[in-house]
Formats: sequence, C-alpha cells, structure tokens
Amino acid sequence: MGGALGVAGVGLAFGQTGAEAQGFWAAAIALWLGAWLLVALVADLPRRGGVWGLIAPLVFGATILWAWETVVRALDVPRVILPAPSEIAARLATSSETLWIDMLQTFGRGALAGYAIGCGSAFLFALVVDRYPFLKRGLLPVGNFLAALPIIGTAPIFVMWFGFDWPSKAAVVVAMVFFPMLVNTVQGLTATEAMQRDLMHTYSASWGQTLIRLRLPAAMPFIFNGLKICATLALIGAIVAEFFGSPTYGMGFRISTEVGRLSLDMVWAEIAVAAALGSAFYGVWALLERQVTFWHPSQRGR
Repeated sequence: MGGALGVAGVGLAFGQTGAEAQGFWAAAIALWLGAWLLVALVADLPRRGGVWGLIAPLVFGATILWAWETVVRALDVPRVILPAPSEIAARLATSSETLWIDMLQTFGRGALAGYAIGCGSAFLFALVVDRYPFLKRGLLPVGNFLAALPIIGTAPIFVMWFGFDWPSKAAVVVAMVFFPMLVNTVQGLTATEAMQRDLMHTYSASWGQTLIRLRLPAAMPFIFNGLKICATLALIGAIVAEFFGSPTYGMGFRISTEVGRLSLDMVWAEIAVAAALGSAFYGVWALLERQVTFWHPSQRGR
C-alpha cells in the first residue's frame, strides 16, 4: 500500500498516472542494470594501457550522475537537501572565478605548504630515528599520541597561534601528515633483508652508503605510500581548519558560509572541486611512484 502511494506520488510530480510512473522506474532500473553489466564486462577484459583503462570508471561515474539526476528530479527533492548534478554543474560554470580563488587559497597556500613542510620534516626525522634507534623507542609513542589528537580540537588552537591566514592552515596540515609520513618512512627503511645488509657490511659500506645504495631505494614503495596518504589528508586538513577562522575566501570558508545561506549547489561545487583536486594530487604521486619503483613487484603488469 505504501509503495503504491509512493509511486503515485512520483507520478503526480511528473503529471503521470500510476502505470506511467511504474514504467518510468522500470526503464530507469533497466538502464541502471545495463550500465552495471557494461562496467562489469569492461572491468573483466584484459588490461590495456591508455584511455582504455578509463572506460569502466567513466561509465560507472556517468551512471552514478545519471541516477542522481533522475532520482532528484523524479522525487522533486528540495535544493536545500540535495541539488541535482545539472544544478551543481551550472554553479561550477557561473562561479568559476570564486572557485579558483578559493582553490588557490586552500590548496595552493595552506595545503601545499603544510604538505611540503610536514612530509619533508617527517622524512628527515625518520632518517634520524633510523640512525639512532633509541629515538624509535622513545619518541614514536609520543608521535602516535599527538597523531591521535582530533583535528576539531587542535585546529582552533593553531588558528589562535598562527592567525587567520594560510599559516594556521599549513600548521594543521603539518600536524596531520607528519606522523603517517614518519611511520611509513621508518617502516620502509627496515624493509631490507638481513642478507642484503650483511653483504653491504662485507663491502665495508658506511651507514650513509648503505642508506643511499640499499635501504633508501628499498624504502621507496613505503615512502610513496605515505606521500599518497598525506596527499588526501593535506586538503582535508586545510579545509577543516578554515571552518575555525580564515579570510573571506577559501574552500572551507565558502562551504561553511554557503551552508548558512542554504546555497547547497555552491557547497557541492566546492566539494566537487576538492574531490577532483585531491584525486589529481594523489594521481601525480601514483604516476611518479610507477616511474621510480618500476622494479617493485606491485608495479609489474601495470
């Protein structure tokens, strides 16, 4: 009974009868299943390079957007709850200048600066920890404690310390990315086998020579894993930090402001830009990893 009323309500929204609404949803479900089967078929094909590998994710993404648009339009969902993808695309086109300024502030200044400082200092500190093992036993637990601190609690403190502009956002990003990068680098530096280290000792290699010629190359998969993890954390940290104080621009500032104005299409436009930017930043490190660690078993067959 309730399902029939729901179908009838959709039909009324479109000016259709109950039978017409049922036919509409049947066609929509059939199209969804067809796209699903196409994605499964393409994904099972032998891997090929170039554009061919993008067909499955592109088809799946297009299907998600089509289903989103269909459901929102059919159920007449209010814009303040969930805008349609077409409305978000229109906002992306009309507010490109604002989105660009926000992106430069959040990613170009806060996220990138914090990412470079945090990952760079974590890498150097990992070398010191590896050189002096007592630091691993003494300071890593402290670092683990600091990494467990919630960003919601630390971000306002950093804003009070470093001001409302990008340095406070960079400080939050440093706090977020330092420990993941440190742990991955320290773990990577211990990835060599005992026989390999004994061989370098037989050659009378110093700690620095062993590090550069053996241990650092072996640690590259772990280092790139840390860089990829931190690539997504950096943008998240910069956006969240802007919720607690920022100039009159920035992605986090825009999201919090537009939510208060019930302009959800602008909020989703900022989210779309952030998702695309984060994916692209992650992809840069993934491509660089493929070039540097081509010898690793995880890269074979790609």
